[in-house]
Amino acid sequence: MVIYTVRPGDSIYQVARRYNVTPEAIAETNGIDLADSLVVGQSIIIRTDTSTHTVNRGESLYLIARQYNVSLDQLLAANPQISSPYIIQPGQTINIPAQAENLGTIDVNGYAYPNISMSVLESTLPHLTYLSIFSYHVRPDGSLSQINDTPLINAARQRRVAPLMVITNIDDEEGFSSDLARTILRSQTVQDNLINNVISTIRSKNYVGVDVDFEYIYPDDRQNYNNFLQRLSDRLRPNGYTLTTAIAPKIRADQPGTLYEAHDYDFHGQIADHVIIMTYEWGFTFGPPLPVAPINEVRRVLNYAVTAIPPEKILMGMPNYGYNWRLPYVPGTAAQTITNQGAVNLARREGAEIMYNTQSQAPFFEYYDDQAQRHIVWFDDARSINARLRLVNEYGLGGLSYWTINNYFPAQWVILENLYNVNKIL
Repeated sequence: MVIYTVRPGDSIYQVARRYNVTPEAIAETNGIDLADSLVVGQSIIIRTDTSTHTVNRGESLYLIARQYNVSLDQLLAANPQISSPYIIQPGQTINIPAQAENLGTIDVNGYAYPNISMSVLESTLPHLTYLSIFSYHVRPDGSLSQINDTPLINAARQRRVAPLMVITNIDDEEGFSSDLARTILRSQTVQDNLINNVISTIRSKNYVGVDVDFEYIYPDDRQNYNNFLQRLSDRLRPNGYTLTTAIAPKIRADQPGTLYEAHDYDFHGQIADHVIIMTYEWGFTFGPPLPVAPINEVRRVLNYAVTAIPPEKILMGMPNYGYNWRLPYVPGTAAQTITNQGAVNLARREGAEIMYNTQSQAPFFEYYDDQAQRHIVWFDDARSINARLRLVNEYGLGGLSYWTINNYFPAQWVILENLYNVNKIL
């Protein structure tokens, strides 16, 4: 597999000839239309074992390595005929090493809303260990909202994917509610009712366990939340059900803020089978323009997380979307959510060149709309996905958790399967 960055003048047909593959194969692998022009700076995946590059005037091995998303050492190892990395000539043929690797077997979770397209779901299930269906909203009396999850559960089990029930402290009108969490966590009677309803739903719907995604819990409810998870675990274990928790991306134990303080990394690492760390949303809807999951920030979270949680329990969060901001950014204004494929399509329509930030390992571009309003778009591509997926191996993590799988982006799954085997527990 080669990750190729499109240069000015490239077409699918030219790139296909260069790598001795068919244009149809490139289009299918990347989910693009043969009739579409490539975008300068766009990254595309080419399934090939070998490839070559003809040196152009002004190119260096360093620039060629960056273009093909390989290291300089990998490039030199594939070209023993090069006596010095500083001496190459225009017209010289350079061997490009393929990136086929097997870094081991991991667990992969995917969150899905009940309204997911069944064709998207069927295409994604082969790449998953768990399907977390989002979500049952907890009510103040411990009852649960109802969702149409049966089709998703049945489809998952047919593909040997384990379905997880998801419960959240989402108020239908306000989103994640600190007050709702407090009502639950400060009443043993309400908790008893909630736990009974969770067990009953798992059993009747044929789930394998529950994923607890309680967010924005008041800091002084931290121990109450731990106590609830302990009581829930004590009921799940004898029935053979699993407990997964979703937690905020902290960089230290005492990190301030309502999003972070009640999430006790050490305790979650002890009580849960899997801990999903939501390593995304540095760039978010009402925030300033930033990459959604910059690798330098994800590393800071993982550096702390592996000191508090057994690494093999951690599922690193992976976003499957980007954002489009208007510039100059005005605090409080909302960015528009955009799919990764939609971002490339937008860049094509606007004639924008896709750039790549090496610190955050994330692509972006700018453009002006029809009203002469400037925009910036941050999203994910094959390069950024490849860089973050390698963190699972680097840190010895248990795997990944995608938010969400409702939009199909082929690069996510091609790169995943190139690097790892996906565990199947059913």
